Amino acid sequence: MNFDFNPEQLQFADALKRWIGRDYGFEQRRAIVASNQGTSDAAWARLVELGMTALPVPEEQGGFDGTAVDLFVVMRELGRGLVVEPYFATVLGARFLKLGGAHGHLLEQVAEGRLKLACALGERQARHDLHDIATRAEGNAGGWRLDGEKTAIVHGAGAGVLVVPARSSGGQRDQAGITLFAVPADAPGVQLTGYRTLDGLRAAHLRLDGVQLAPHAVIGTPGAGWDILEAAADYGAGLLCAEALGAMEALFEATLDYLKTRQQFGAPIGKFQALQHRMADMVIHLEQARSMALLAAVTLDGLDAGERRRVVSAAKYRVGQASRFIGQQAVQLHGGMGVTDELAAAHYFKRLSMIELTLGDRDHHLARFVAQPGFQQAA
Repeated sequence: MNFDFNPEQLQFADALKRWIGRDYGFEQRRAIVASNQGTSDAAWARLVELGMTALPVPEEQGGFDGTAVDLFVVMRELGRGLVVEPYFATVLGARFLKLGGAHGHLLEQVAEGRLKLACALGERQARHDLHDIATRAEGNAGGWRLDGEKTAIVHGAGAGVLVVPARSSGGQRDQAGITLFAVPADAPGVQLTGYRTLDGLRAAHLRLDGVQLAPHAVIGTPGAGWDILEAAADYGAGLLCAEALGAMEALFEATLDYLKTRQQFGAPIGKFQALQHRMADMVIHLEQARSMALLAAVTLDGLDAGERRRVVSAAKYRVGQASRFIGQQAVQLHGGMGVTDELAAAHYFKRLSMIELTLGDRDHHLARFVAQPGFQQAA
């Protein structure tokens, strides 16, 4: 199998890398994070100009119909640059709309950069079980009425449309009876409370109080939204692995540079064998994480749902494991500076920690991997 990226993918990556290096340095990012909005309209406009928002959108809606591997190279560069704009949230929302197949007008707005999306998937009691849904959807003469709450919605307060799973039938933890909705953020009864997260991004709490939606707000088929929900969440988890890979690569390079320049006892500390051993261990974790993240990317567009579940959970677990190890080692090797706001290492570690908790942590994905058919027999 050829693991080389094609010229178009390398061109996307190079364009992003040059823009980040020129206009989105660490100090610029700190200023954006500290602003009231928490994101930059100029940076978003640049992403649109580079074609990033059109990349995941089908050609019929004015996009490039990019594959998961195409998005892998983009997310990797965004991870290296610690970009805080709502690109991932919008791409994940676009994936829901694409799988649903009936919201082309919204996808056109995404491709043009005029619409930002967010996915309100989590609830307070559910932790990482996306099928644990207490939010209710009741059909009526006008369409649907939604009531409930959603938590930890990444970039939720800045989105124009929210993807919301709700329970239209069945028990709270049933996979059947889930209906997905495209909810306008300005709809009556939608209450969004924004806040800043540990890694400098923005998130929101959503309250739905008698929100009335038209029938065409449904994504996919009423009561049968689980397959789309699971597939889109796996897609998002795979993209997060790519972002984490980029962040780990940048953190490793920053740590290596620090070991080459920090002097102790008249020599760079990188000459000390004990620290070289730590760096060698970091390389092993990084290479294994890179392999698993790329494997997830090449699997996401496949039709075999069972294989997708196994590979994505294995990748999310291994990348999360590597993120924790590389982050901890980088902080220790930087010494006290490793936890200060003035040093990029601390920000990379915070972002890696949040990625590990998004769309399922290591324990969740390990349990999911073990539960897949054939695991016990193979063991």
